Amino acid sequence: MASREQKRAALHEKLQLLRSITNSHAINKTSIIIDASKYIEELKQKVERLNQDIATAQTSSDQNTLPMVTVETLEKGFHINVFSTKSCPGLLVSILESFEEMGINVLEARVTCTDTFRFQAVGGENEEQGEGVDAQAVKLAVGQAIKNWSESTDQK
Repeated sequence: MASREQKRAALHEKLQLLRSITNSHAINKTSIIIDASKYIEELKQKVERLNQDIATAQTSSDQNTLPMVTVETLEKGFHINVFSTKSCPGLLVSILESFEEMGINVLEARVTCTDTFRFQAVGGENEEQGEGVDAQAVKLAVGQAIKNWSESTDQK
């Protein structure tokens, strides 16, 4: 008799645990199990949606692999960092051309173009022009250079 009572108590405890996990307000065993079944179906649907979202994000990131650009203002000039997870043949030339158009001198630069593209540079205004360099204007100009480069490579 005692073991039957223990089994019944253990089953009741497990049903209460199931009830709390599934946020069920049911009282009887059948309703708790039905609620748990619905909860499992909802979880399956959430997993399916998440997998679809991941697939969509991967597809869009594969298609939209334009480099990221950050620009920081320095006392005299700026520091720029351009990074892409893939090699970008010709991008360096486009960026340097945009600097030339803005009258910016590159004071120091590091570039990696093998498997990824990384361009880090410290630039300053052309002393002949005497104008200050606006970091936002530099970021926009480099962004436009990247866009132009991307469009020219898409056409090839």
